[in-house]
Formats: sequence, structure tokens, C-alpha cells
Amino acid sequence: MKILVIGATGTLGGAVAAALEEAGHEVVRGARGGPVRVDLTDPASLDRAFAKVTGLAAVVCCAASGPLLDLVSATDEEFLDGMRGKLLGQVGLARRAARNLPEGGSITLTGGTFAAPLAGGSLGALVNQGLAGFVRNAAAELPRSQRINLVSPGWIRETLEAMGADGSGGTPAAQVAQAYLRAVHGPGSGEIIEP
Repeated sequence: MKILVIGATGTLGGAVAAALEEAGHEVVRGARGGPVRVDLTDPASLDRAFAKVTGLAAVVCCAASGPLLDLVSATDEEFLDGMRGKLLGQVGLARRAARNLPEGGSITLTGGTFAAPLAGGSLGALVNQGLAGFVRNAAAELPRSQRINLVSPGWIRETLEAMGADGSGGTPAAQVAQAYLRAVHGPGSGEIIEP
């Protein structure tokens, strides 16, 4: 299966791309820099990627991130900017994938989970719940028996360690990558998968 992995140069995306390759898939790596340039905040880059990479059976997005913003002091524009990539960018990606993938094609997006309310996390909560609602409903609308799922990892161990925090509260990227394999290979659609 030929699979486009967006965000493949990141910690999680690299682990997902490696796991898919180990499972025997042909992985096309997309990122802001590299041979297939994709920026979720730039819809034209999504169009160019689908024009350049043909014969895809699946698309996996691991490029989703968003800032922590103070609920009271953040501006409307800061909130909108925070939604452009992770929420609106992934919605735009899913819509284009639905137009370009074949019968039974698979779309996997990335959300997130908070174990408890987090200072500065209101934007993240909004985006993550928006993605979950979108995926549940889009599953009923996709053409040609296509499937869409959302992987919602918590903290990634390597990310915490890169931030100078204790990594023991996170899940290793290679373990989280297995949830993406389940999303791509499994029969489900509209599922929210928490590794």
C-alpha cells in the first residue's frame, strides 16, 4: 500500500513512517521541508502534494500541533491561528484525501487528549474535540467505502524529554505508532483511538 505520511520528519511522524515501512508499505514522507512539501496552514500545498503523489491508498497526518494560550489574554487572532493547522488544516487534508483516494482508502488524523484540565489548554481542548466530532461525522459522509479515524495520543515520551521534562509520564513514539497501524489496517471508521 502506498501511504502519504505528513509530518514524517517529526518524532511521532518518523516513528509512524518507520512502523508502516516495517509492515511492508511504501511510505511517501511529507513535511514542510523535503521532496513532498506540505504545510497544513497552506491549502495550496495540500493540492500540490496530491497532484505530485499519485496512486495513494492512505494518508496519515502526524503534523498536528497547537500552542498553549492563556484563555483570557490571548487574542481572537491567536486562537484562530492556533486552529488553522491542527483543526482546519487536517479538515482540509481529509477533504482532499477523500477526493483523491480510491475505494476503501484510509485517512488517519491526529488529535490529542488531556488527562486533566491544563493551564493554557482551552484551545487544545477545543481543537481536539472539534477533530473528534468531525471524524465521527465524516465517516458517514466519505465516498467509495473510504475510512477516517483519529489517533489521540497523550504526551509522547520523547517530546517531554526534549522539553526537559520527565519522560516517564509519556508514551514512547514507537508504541503510539502502533495505534496508527491499527487505524490504517483495521476495518473501523469514525473511531477515536487512544494508544
